[in-house]
Amino acid sequence: MTAGDAAEADKRPGGRRPGQSGTKEAILTAAREQFAAKGYAGATFRGIAARAGVDPALVRHFHGTKDQLFMAALRLPTEVLHRLQYALDGSPEEMGERFARAYLGLWEDPETGAALMAMMRTALTTEQAADLLRDFLQVRIVEQVASGLGSDRPRLRAMLAATHLVGVAMARYVVRVDPMASLGFDDLIALLVPNLQHYLTGDLPDPGHP
Repeated sequence: MTAGDAAEADKRPGGRRPGQSGTKEAILTAAREQFAAKGYAGATFRGIAARAGVDPALVRHFHGTKDQLFMAALRLPTEVLHRLQYALDGSPEEMGERFARAYLGLWEDPETGAALMAMMRTALTTEQAADLLRDFLQVRIVEQVASGLGSDRPRLRAMLAATHLVGVAMARYVVRVDPMASLGFDDLIALLVPNLQHYLTGDLPDPGHP
């Protein structure tokens, strides 16, 4: 290839971006956006490639199948764990507010929110996405919160609080039902804290005595 040919190739829309790491990250960013906007079924290699500014063959080269790309796109950054860790700092008596701010704050963030949106929208239609959501809840959230509780039945308490927040996230960010979707963030937190705190540290009914 001549110098002129190389220069012409660089101008092509489907040409390789400089550096494999930059190309892969551009593809993953585009995939997160497409999965969040269109769900698993609606997102396509062609649409993702167009969004990333690469050839569709390059998407397959880096990620193989659509399932593999989906899983790679929804790997949340390590920042997620650091922010959820915030819920464990301090006394259990104030964990309800910290937990709500940490989890819903992830939805408010454009980067982590896009990954959570895609995960939530497709979890009810694909087993793989359901597995990913289940893993995220059990490993990333429930176990971390439960480890910071000194009360009885910590995993049950953590799961009650987590599923409450998942339902809120579904209504506010995915379905966008008003007035839930239009509430100010601080107002929403203030409304959620009493129930969340009760789940985490309050008296729960004895399962044997409803």
